Amino acid sequence: MYSLKKIMTAILLLVSILSFSANFLNSASTASKISNSTSNNIMISDSLENNQLQNVYDSYFLVNESLVKTDSKSASLNAEKLKTAITAVKMESLKMEEHTIWMKLSKALLADAENISNSQDINKQRKVFKSLSKNLHDLIKVSKSSEPVYYQYCPMEDANWLSREKEIKNPYYGAKMMTCGKTIETL
Repeated sequence: MYSLKKIMTAILLLVSILSFSANFLNSASTASKISNSTSNNIMISDSLENNQLQNVYDSYFLVNESLVKTDSKSASLNAEKLKTAITAVKMESLKMEEHTIWMKLSKALLADAENISNSQDINKQRKVFKSLSKNLHDLIKVSKSSEPVYYQYCPMEDANWLSREKEIKNPYYGAKMMTCGKTIETL
């Protein structure tokens, strides 16, 4: 009987240990899943943040292309897209440095986009584009684009612009002086 008691105690102890081990392994697996899920959420958040600023940059480049082609209607329509991209930015998801610059520039970016979209005069659009380009340069410098961006300068207009292409395509003069300018910075 004494040995039966020992055997029963040993069996109960073994069952308890196995049960505890199973619970421990299950909770470790759950913690790992939570950790992976959190990591994925952080990546999604970073992706969202980069996407929303990338949408602003992409819309800017559409305006730039319209001005290069001296197409005021297209510039106006693309400036509307830029306004939409700017208003869609969720400041709380930006990194600290981006957030700081965004707070300083977002109203000016929006006003510039609105002024371009409200005008059908290519010369007025190009004048406003100077300010838009300067402000966007300050933002893209801290946030980085998904691809190289070239900060280019036109000495005739004393103005800069951003381009995805290293080749000079001047938005301030279009076909009149398409290649007037130089790249002064690669971002």
